[in-house]
Amino acid sequence: MIPSPAMDRGARVFWGIVIVLGSASTYFGVRAESVRRSVQHATAAVQTGDLVTFSKIIDGDTVLLLNGAGDPVTVRILGIKAFDTTSTKDPGAAWGRRAHEVLRKALEGKPIRVMLATPPKDKHGRTIATLFVDDEDLALALIRDGLVLVYTVFPFPSMHEYMLEQEKAKNDHKGLWGDPLATGRAQLLVQEWRKGAP
Repeated sequence: MIPSPAMDRGARVFWGIVIVLGSASTYFGVRAESVRRSVQHATAAVQTGDLVTFSKIIDGDTVLLLNGAGDPVTVRILGIKAFDTTSTKDPGAAWGRRAHEVLRKALEGKPIRVMLATPPKDKHGRTIATLFVDDEDLALALIRDGLVLVYTVFPFPSMHEYMLEQEKAKNDHKGLWGDPLATGRAQLLVQEWRKGAP
């Protein structure tokens, strides 16, 4: 059987779409890997009490800061977990983007004080720390506004205080706690963390 011209055109359109989608997937995959590597290589030193400056937001719980010498330091903020900002299917993604934006505004143009965690690095080589602007614990502020979850997999000194603030945010339906889909996603994450707790 000889294929009709319309069938031939449909096949060309189909394969054209496949090629475009494959190319886009490759481009974004390479770009994401490049960002991940640059973040992991930003391992300059900071000490508890150091004043640092803002460089960029990686996501709602990880930032790139500059130490006193101007060297980049990737900091994973202790005790919180923001939703992924890139997922189109995750009901919490909008809250991840909101946490990203609020954190950026809180850090931009302000001196940031660092208090290192124990241990001070995670398995990815990122510095783990609590960040303060104008003597305010930024993680606690994000929790209070219902923009992030308390990350309970690894205990930390302020965990009890963070959990109390998260409970208040839940009771007041603040931020993600006022969004039933995001709340459901948050509860699933908390269950996963409990199963995987050390």
